[in-house]
Amino acid sequence: MAAPSMAAALAASLPVPSAAPATPQPKYEAIPASMAKVIDIEAEIPLTNIQLDGMVVSKIIKHAREAPSTTAHGLLLGLDLDGTLEVSNSFPLPYHAHDDDEKSAKAIARHQGSMLRSLKEVQADDSVVGFYQATALGAFFNQTLVDTQAIHQEKLRHGGVVIVHDISQTARGNASFRAYRLTAAFMDAYKKSNFNTASLINHRLTFSSILEEVPLKIRTNPLLSSFLGTLTKSIPSPLADASPDEAYEAAVAPSYSALDLGTAGVTRNLEQIVEAVDAYRAEDGNVSYLIRQIARERAKADNYIAKRKEENQARIAQGLVPLPEEDVSRLFKVPAEPSRLESLLLLGQIDAYAKSLGDTASTSLVKMYAAKASAGM
Repeated sequence: MAAPSMAAALAASLPVPSAAPATPQPKYEAIPASMAKVIDIEAEIPLTNIQLDGMVVSKIIKHAREAPSTTAHGLLLGLDLDGTLEVSNSFPLPYHAHDDDEKSAKAIARHQGSMLRSLKEVQADDSVVGFYQATALGAFFNQTLVDTQAIHQEKLRHGGVVIVHDISQTARGNASFRAYRLTAAFMDAYKKSNFNTASLINHRLTFSSILEEVPLKIRTNPLLSSFLGTLTKSIPSPLADASPDEAYEAAVAPSYSALDLGTAGVTRNLEQIVEAVDAYRAEDGNVSYLIRQIARERAKADNYIAKRKEENQARIAQGLVPLPEEDVSRLFKVPAEPSRLESLLLLGQIDAYAKSLGDTASTSLVKMYAAKASAGM
């Protein structure tokens, strides 16, 4: 017991270290809204093109290939500078197939917040500049994409972009990446939540004027270029008795997908067109039913007003006091005109499927004629 007591006595005899004076924390004042545009000079420069890093391209392709169906989506991170939006990183968002919308939204929000905090801790890019969405056969028009992009264009400085990756094109050896954002006319109608016939005419909205494409280019750094060079470079075969044809082999096995006639893709494309047309006819039937119902209610209201005017004219002719005018909107519940947004999105899907079918069919025809000529038929 002597040792501990001596150590305690020595510790007690030592002078107590004085606490270091606390460093005053700097206080930052919020920038007034009137001065925000003056200080943030980059916000005044319009966005003209997108620069996609090669690593982001690889990550999106990998996520789209491993994700179930065409549900791959995630956030884009980067910086906008001198009118160029540089996308330097990305990360996927989880997909919940069997959860309800509320639980799925909360889980995605938690995952997104956790990833952004982790990136900030390692001093990586954590500024959200948009999101990416995988699609098949070029049909990416849907309500979820429009709602997400509308939120980004309202919250982000330059509005952000959505990069669409077509899985079907990648399967044929063509990496398809296109950048879009919502047009100003569509955003004006979206903020008012008004997509009736009059609003579509005033804003000149069709399915082709919902989104505008932004020029996109892919940037590869020297490290990635060197890696791709090693994949395409032939190396000597380790076999000592290899034949001349097998003396050199490539790091990546040759792919013969370009020789596929693509008949399966045409069949799938036709099925998607039929499904989209059926969905459009069903939506058009619902809208037509609501319009007929509105017309019936308005006819009842007009007849009531005309009848009340005739009664008042008769009472005035008899010297009686006319009946008071009643609020017709309280007597007859005329429904609001239905939204045409879903019809526009379905027309956009049909147009995308049709264009994809035209490209696939033309390529397949060329391959079939080439195969027929090579076979001597």
